[in-house]
Amino acid sequence: MTAALYLQHPLSAAFPPMSDEEFQALKDSIYINDVLNPITIFEDQVIDGWHRYKAATELAMACPTVDMDESIDPAGFVTAQNKARRHITQAQMAMAMAQVYRWRANGGNQSAVPAECKSTAEMADIAGVGQRSMEQAKTVEKKAAPEVVAAVKRGDIGLEKAAAIAKLPMQEQAAAINKPLPRPAPKPAPVMEPEAPEYSELDRAHDQISELQSELVVARMGDVPDDQKTQAAERLCEQDAHIKTLEATLKAVTLSRDTAMTEIVQMKRQMAMQRKEIEKLGSRT
Repeated sequence: MTAALYLQHPLSAAFPPMSDEEFQALKDSIYINDVLNPITIFEDQVIDGWHRYKAATELAMACPTVDMDESIDPAGFVTAQNKARRHITQAQMAMAMAQVYRWRANGGNQSAVPAECKSTAEMADIAGVGQRSMEQAKTVEKKAAPEVVAAVKRGDIGLEKAAAIAKLPMQEQAAAINKPLPRPAPKPAPVMEPEAPEYSELDRAHDQISELQSELVVARMGDVPDDQKTQAAERLCEQDAHIKTLEATLKAVTLSRDTAMTEIVQMKRQMAMQRKEIEKLGSRT
């Protein structure tokens, strides 16, 4: 096997490698047909065609090369060359974009034509992912251990899990790759401010009862005709019956309200769980 003359350029390495099966198929093809398309060299490294170069080197076969024009933006070039790959997932593409444009921000490609800085929205548009996924990829690229970044690039874990792992201490991240994500602690129920009490019909009935009771006491103590005493007692019984009806109605309304509130809380929880499942599926594709 011929010793390799070139290293893989960091921009090329930002994209996930071929699987073993794909590389073997490429190697078999090169063995029969030679390397048909020259690899591209930039900064004395392979920026495009790394797998062709690696296969040819292992087979001790010649590999034609071409230097990339310095007027070409290397970040845009390597993105265009890899975006059409069949088996690259959205998470892998977002991860590659985060690494490609971080390489630019860290001072790469100073000799070539300057490229505009890309916003998160622009990077997400190039990668074909949502801005949330792009933010997660940037977090992983900046804060995650190399093992976590490699796991995303292989497609072993999604961006959501990788971004969560990136929040752990660096020495704990690699071990967390094969562990399920801990469920977030439930948020405390919001403290409901007590509403100002309203003067209801039930309150009004209680007040009338109190007034009638006072009148009845006065009537019994004073020189009041019997017919007025009887009339006051009857009014008192009527109001007492009315209060019992109102209390029963209030109890039924309260039960109905509490049931409705419980159902609303359950529906919100189900919607939140469904939203999380949709986000998980989106990060895996």
